Amino acid sequence: MKRMKSRSTTILTVRKDGLVAIGGDGQVTLGSSIMKGDAQKIRRLEGGRVITGFAGSAADAFALLERFEAKLKDFPRNVPKAATELAKEWRTDRALRKLEAMIIIVDASQTLLLSGNGDVIQPTDGILAIGSGGNYAMAAAKALSKHSNLSATEIVRQSLLVASEIDIYTNSNIVVEEMTCLN
Repeated sequence: MKRMKSRSTTILTVRKDGLVAIGGDGQVTLGSSIMKGDAQKIRRLEGGRVITGFAGSAADAFALLERFEAKLKDFPRNVPKAATELAKEWRTDRALRKLEAMIIIVDASQTLLLSGNGDVIQPTDGILAIGSGGNYAMAAAKALSKHSNLSATEIVRQSLLVASEIDIYTNSNIVVEEMTCLN
């Protein structure tokens, strides 16, 4: 039996003018069918001090988010250490290595991409995107950030709308969360 590939979402984060915003669409696609249009892929953790967004298999992402929450408890208020420890575990554990998801993690001072390859990447410009429409959303966000007076939240929303007009796995049911930056 051929396993149907689950494709879903675009997640984008932007830091600008003392705010960080992270948003995602709500589409989940299985094969060539839209299975859900209002999935919630943005989550607040650690009492709201950390916001995550995930792309890929939802079950895999939830498993990773649970492990990331546990790492945050092991390393309170140290998001980079928690992310690095999860990345090491993800890369070396046989069961975790098979998980197909990526996570963006933001707090008041950090923006991080966490992948199953052991990557923990911090973007230079505070703009990061994942998922099937990630490159479209990131290109739009970079342009809007440089050439408009829009806020971080508005840039995320508008860039995700651009991605939804191009990428068939991204819809316009967008959720955006924001928080104040420390720097």
